[in-house]
Amino acid sequence: MSRFIEPVTLRGEHATLEPLAREHAPALALAVRDGEIHRLWYTGVAAPERMEEYVATALDWRERLGAMPFVVRQNATGDIVGCTRYFAVDAVNRRLEIGHTWYAKRVQRTPVNTECKLLLLTHAFETLRCIAVEFRTHWFNHASRTAIARLGAKQDGVLRNHQLGVDGAKRDTVVFSVIDGEWPAVRQHLKFQLDKPR
Repeated sequence: MSRFIEPVTLRGEHATLEPLAREHAPALALAVRDGEIHRLWYTGVAAPERMEEYVATALDWRERLGAMPFVVRQNATGDIVGCTRYFAVDAVNRRLEIGHTWYAKRVQRTPVNTECKLLLLTHAFETLRCIAVEFRTHWFNHASRTAIARLGAKQDGVLRNHQLGVDGAKRDTVVFSVIDGEWPAVRQHLKFQLDKPR
């Protein structure tokens, strides 16, 4: 039986999204050290020494839950600089979430994230024929909230006490989405952002 999301490589000018594999763990461990982003208390980014476990969990979600995790490769250097995935896949209702996204510090605030979102949203809306794509983030992750809004996603609301962290802390989750009717304008906006002089 075919899956809603089959493995696919998505290529752009600045970045390429490749299906995650176990052999990517060492490169991801190196990328996460750039900026020590695993130390941000409001994210779920794995520490370098736990990257193999992180990758194994992502691949388990792919097999059991229909998710599709990717590594992000920076085209200019060939380096793996982060990770993202489709997950919370609802094939019946043609919805999914984009998340578990993180980047090495050196590519943050570069065209890499904008282009990755353009690639992922294009595939979701134009190939998978999704009617809605969600983004979720921690209430205290202000940088992520700003970045999601900058993409053109609209805030749907806040899920209070939505999840318990590994330390038992309660997380409020901010939910954003792009729906299919908005996609043409969001696509145009993302392309405009990529074409702006740096």
